[in-house]
Amino acid sequence: MLTRIDHIGIACFDLDKTVEFYRATYGFEVFHTEVNEEQGVREAMLKINETSDGGASYLQLLEPTREDSTVAKWLAKNGEGVHHIAFGTADVDGAAADIRGKGVRVLYDEPRIGSMGSRITFLHPKDCHGVLTELVTSAEPGSAEH
Repeated sequence: MLTRIDHIGIACFDLDKTVEFYRATYGFEVFHTEVNEEQGVREAMLKINETSDGGASYLQLLEPTREDSTVAKWLAKNGEGVHHIAFGTADVDGAAADIRGKGVRVLYDEPRIGSMGSRITFLHPKDCHGVLTELVTSAEPGSAEH
């Protein structure tokens, strides 16, 4: 079962400049930063609010660290903007299996490690009305550094 919007991923050319925009314009502060070498991105998570299921909702700002990354290719084609939406779930494996059973392509056979130690997988955008969709199970509190 999907319980919340975990985050909205926004692709950008300059992470620091984009973070400053969200800070100055909306007052959002950086909750977590990291470099994901596997995905070829540098990211900042800006916490929007806490949620009733113990999680939170974020904006995830993504800057590519190499030209062959998925985000770099997406930026070259589309420019800056919303890259994906992520839904939170207590069981990414079960949610992915359920959705796969409904005919939607799940991009990873096994969930991978995502931001802040979460477990993630993606759904094919062509099966989701053009929206790249991520499923996220947050790491247990205290298990990932912020």
